[in-house]
Amino acid sequence: QTRSLLGVFEEDAAAISNYINQLFQAMHRIYDAQNELSAATHLTSKLLKEYEKQRFPLGGDDEVMTSTLQQFAKVIDELSSCHAVLSTQLADAMMFPITQFKERDLKEILTLKEVFQIASNDHDAAITRYSRLSKRKENEKIKAEVTEDVYTSRKKQHQTMMHYFCALNTLQYKKKISLLEPLLGYMQAQISFFKMGSENLTEQLEEFLTNIGTSVQNVRREMDCEVENMQQTIEDLEVASDPLYLPDPDPTKFPAHRNLTRKAGYLNARNKTGLVSSSWERQFYFTQGGNLMSQARGDVAGGLVMDIDNCSVMAVDCEDRRYCFQITSFDGKKSSILQAESKKDYEEWICTINNISKQIYLSENPEEIAARVNQSALEAVTPSPSFQQRHESMRPAVQSRPPAARTSSTGSLGSDSTALSALSLDSLVAPDTPIQFDIISPVSEDLPGQAKSSGQSGRRTNPFGESGGSKPETEDSILHQLFIVRFLGSMEVKSDESPDVVYETMRQILAARAIHNVFRMTESHLLVTCDCLKLIDPQTQVTRLRFPLPNVVLYATHQENKRLFGFVLRTSGGRVESRQTSICYIFESNNEGEKICDSVGLAKQIAFHAELDRKASEKQKEIDRVKEKQQKELNKQKQIEKDLEEQSRLIAASSRSNQSSTEGQFVVLSSSQSEDSDLGEDGKKKRESE
Repeated sequence: QTRSLLGVFEEDAAAISNYINQLFQAMHRIYDAQNELSAATHLTSKLLKEYEKQRFPLGGDDEVMTSTLQQFAKVIDELSSCHAVLSTQLADAMMFPITQFKERDLKEILTLKEVFQIASNDHDAAITRYSRLSKRKENEKIKAEVTEDVYTSRKKQHQTMMHYFCALNTLQYKKKISLLEPLLGYMQAQISFFKMGSENLTEQLEEFLTNIGTSVQNVRREMDCEVENMQQTIEDLEVASDPLYLPDPDPTKFPAHRNLTRKAGYLNARNKTGLVSSSWERQFYFTQGGNLMSQARGDVAGGLVMDIDNCSVMAVDCEDRRYCFQITSFDGKKSSILQAESKKDYEEWICTINNISKQIYLSENPEEIAARVNQSALEAVTPSPSFQQRHESMRPAVQSRPPAARTSSTGSLGSDSTALSALSLDSLVAPDTPIQFDIISPVSEDLPGQAKSSGQSGRRTNPFGESGGSKPETEDSILHQLFIVRFLGSMEVKSDESPDVVYETMRQILAARAIHNVFRMTESHLLVTCDCLKLIDPQTQVTRLRFPLPNVVLYATHQENKRLFGFVLRTSGGRVESRQTSICYIFESNNEGEKICDSVGLAKQIAFHAELDRKASEKQKEIDRVKEKQQKELNKQKQIEKDLEEQSRLIAASSRSNQSSTEGQFVVLSSSQSEDSDLGEDGKKKRESE
């Protein structure tokens, strides 16, 4: 707004300078050219008549000035035939005031403008050097020099700016004086010249000129009074603004406001210029309703950066810069990394965007509601003493009962629930349970109850099933769904039978984050398959955690904030050996909590039906094996019967053959015996020899 208003004043000064130059040239023609006195006077009158047609941005309602100049133009037109003997008087009474205004006042404006531009550039350069300071404690001398440079340049810019603004404000009064004094001197010279015989100069005109002279004196006194007031204001502002020149003020003297729903200020935005390179650009950012806007220097209006309704904001470690935070849109398709100037601005920006993302600004008293919400978060828990010792593990004490078990309930997180009136909080959450805010990768530490399988640690996983030489373990899975999630925390629970466990865990983790100002969240890709859930690093595609699907026994979304969801993992072993433990994991998604739960439910149904199909297939295979064995036995029995039948047939045929042979031998023997009895003894011997 200040830059835009300054542009209007500078435009007005340029218009004044243009008009004064034209008027000066006209009066100079009166002074220089005696022969052209009539034409020059006519031109002067013409220019005075055109004053009302000029479009001064700050002088549109000056009707008195316009009418006065019109009267002067009429008189000057009547005196256009006068001689140029008045040149000496005109030089003192007419040319001197307008020359002083042109050569001194207008040039002073231009000089102050250049000085202000130089001071502004020096301040921008100092801020850039300060923003590039390393967050490592390497050279305190360089840091002190850069801080002193910022202080000096900012003070110089502020002082130059105030004097420049004062000169621009004074120019409005000097404009009237520079227009009226030369005309007054001109008319007085004309009166003096035609004192004794001028018929055109009447008493009425003299009265008019006297009134104009009185008005000029009043304007001068008013200008002197205004200049004195502005000088006093400058001195007061210099004293009051001295602590604001420091780029990073003391947070104890200037605490951060966490209940804001509107914020404006300069931020450094990171812009990627290549695959690994990036640049930083300093722009003015401001919130407008549920939108984050930015406006570059010289722009007429701001432009939309992103819609921050239902967005997520978290602190990030960004290269070698401090006070960086990342804003991600509700659908996860757009994100922006910004750097604040100080820790106070850094915390205020994060809190303001977080309040806007909850749509608190739509209420009648947004700051009161934001304060009440933050106060409720502070009163919801009491921090554990171990949090100051270990900033990553805590268990806040519970002061309110968990919400109702129905997911369609309209109650807020942490509200009273009649369905759980018979249950105590100890039946849901294990006592002395720490809260884990960071994901511990299986590469560095084993998760309780999850043993690392061979080759699993540090292995890159492609979430879309496209692999190189090795076959991924989920290649044959029917379901592959990928979601962008941010890990909020996890803690051990005692029960895994009701969704109230998830609701209570959400309440405790969110309350702990609010009371301890834990803004950092780890973003991951959640891959849902038919056999497991995987948390994958979005940059390196390394599997951070793997949750077997049969061990996921419970999952639910928040009753009101559908971006929050969680699930309970049942594992073997825990703080007490030889028993099963349950750990509840809480995540924030991009408005897809119900979709993730539906995907997990679908995966479990697919896995259940696949298990039923596998058992039915094994049973069918067993039946087929039994039938095949019985068929083999039957075929073997038939073959044996066939062999026995063939053997019996062969035996019967052999018996008939032997019987026929015996009968033939008997007939031959009988005939031989009868022949032997006829041959006698000699014949028997011969027979025997044969």
